[in-house]
Amino acid sequence: MLWDLDGPICRLFAGHKAERVAEDLVEWLEGQGLRGLLTPSERDSLDPQVVLRAVGRSRPGSDLVAGLEERLTQEELRAAASALPTAYADPLIRTWSAVGVRLAVTTNNSPLAARTYLDTRGLTGCFAPHLYGRTEELHHLKPHPHCLRRALNAMGAAPSAALMIGDAPTDLDAAREAGVPFLGYARNEAKAKVLRAAGAERVARSLEPLLRLLRSGRVVG
Repeated sequence: MLWDLDGPICRLFAGHKAERVAEDLVEWLEGQGLRGLLTPSERDSLDPQVVLRAVGRSRPGSDLVAGLEERLTQEELRAAASALPTAYADPLIRTWSAVGVRLAVTTNNSPLAARTYLDTRGLTGCFAPHLYGRTEELHHLKPHPHCLRRALNAMGAAPSAALMIGDAPTDLDAAREAGVPFLGYARNEAKAKVLRAAGAERVARSLEPLLRLLRSGRVVG
């Protein structure tokens, strides 16, 4: 089981708002005299990943990218302390782990943030050491399947025998490229529509039915 972090497992920026993080990254770039690296839409983005990707495209492999990625990692670590657990995710993770299903996190967030959040919920043991996330090689961010392939290789799992749970079209695209079946998670209808429009065939608005099926013995992995 390959889990995206922000969405299926938790709302990472529930307390430490992503919009504010994006603004801080833009302000930091402007303070470095690098406002021109971003388009107007990128400067106005509410998503810090958009800002990071934009700089990664214009200055790949640079100290600037490394510094910006580290700033975002620190913000994600702060966010992990106030992240909101996704309903039914904790018991679903624990139950799958208890029946012997191997679990991995495959995320565009920092793996340090993933571990920090899982530590707060007592879930790290269900996943470790299989936490695969963002590095300074930003071209490996989903929709690139790099982190999914790392997880599959490390666990010795065939793509067709795995399942990716994600909440974004980038998760779907990465799963397709890796040959992994995909289950979309959407906490509201707007997000569900986006996933369906991207081609997701299975979209769950809640993890509760999956947990119920697992506990009934009709779903293992």
